[in-house]
Amino acid sequence: MKTIDLDHLKISFLGGGNMARAMISGLLHKGIQPQNLLAIDPLPTARHLLSDDFKIRTASDVSQAENFLQTSHVLVLCVKPQQLQEALTQLRKAFVDLSEPKILVFSIVAGVQIKDITALLGHNLVVRGMPNTPALIQKGITGLFKDDSLNAADIAMIELVCEAIGTFVWFNQESQLDIVTALSGSGPAYLFLLIEHLIKSGQEQGLSFTQAKLLATHTVIGSGLLALQSHDDPAILRERVTSKGGTTFAALEVLKNHHWGKTLEVAVQAAADRAKEMGDAFGKS
Repeated sequence: MKTIDLDHLKISFLGGGNMARAMISGLLHKGIQPQNLLAIDPLPTARHLLSDDFKIRTASDVSQAENFLQTSHVLVLCVKPQQLQEALTQLRKAFVDLSEPKILVFSIVAGVQIKDITALLGHNLVVRGMPNTPALIQKGITGLFKDDSLNAADIAMIELVCEAIGTFVWFNQESQLDIVTALSGSGPAYLFLLIEHLIKSGQEQGLSFTQAKLLATHTVIGSGLLALQSHDDPAILRERVTSKGGTTFAALEVLKNHHWGKTLEVAVQAAADRAKEMGDAFGKS
């Protein structure tokens, strides 16, 4: 990765919610200076928490941040999809006032395509990403897409931001970010649901909540790490745990008979379809 001058790198965040907080925390741990980070959020509570917790700059709207944006290297869009159009309208006005806006815009807004962002923003340096909530403990993964307008320095800055909250994967087609949204973006919810039911099953069999939670969460963590570090396909790892006629076999037969795997696949497809619908709706608005 291209070397970045961390002492002078300036990053702005439009939106001061959980993902912005995760990125800010991770960037500070990487050595970014607090005075070189700015979060724009209309909510006083959010601004006060960011200021108190991280000692960074804050602003209530884009107009208050124009001086900082003038020299920012990256602007991360962390707003909800329904807030994005108004946010981009405000940014467009601010960019008109900037002498030569070279800022790299990094959108983590689900579904919304680069062409629609650039059309509303009047600015072509845009990259899309889809992180997930393990970013809150710097264990997230972000799917990324860029067009050919980004240079090596731009790519390095985006990768730095993503490494501050975990790891990243680049994709060749922007449409692939819809399945990224469904698989890893929404994926923690599927696993939390699995953990919920593992805990409930343990409690129904006489374990305490604390005992069942410890067993369930460490099983998920350990299995994930094993799958990540192993050279074998997860199907092979599953087979190694499953002795025909044994306890695991009995459980998996129930899941198979209830079409658990196919149900999960259909659920992920539904999430991907919804991500595309949201992007298409934004483009038509």
